[in-house]
Amino acid sequence: MFNLGTGVGVSVFELVAAFEMENNIKLNYSISGRRPGDVEKVWADTTLANEILGWKATKGLTDMVTSAWEWEKKLSQSK
Repeated sequence: MFNLGTGVGVSVFELVAAFEMENNIKLNYSISGRRPGDVEKVWADTTLANEILGWKATKGLTDMVTSAWEWEKKLSQSK
């Protein structure tokens, strides 16, 4: 099993801000306290995938949020 990603953690606030800025859309969200079981920090250690598969992420957060929104729009149009 391999962890895939950039190996760099991103906060929820960074993710939301990037999504809103790159897609020119305002998300509807609320801020609340941590839920039982929520972890404070987590991100992928991509070392094994880099070494064994020769794989490394080439795109960053802005590419990811743009691609995710395009995929969601296409999915909703097909329904």
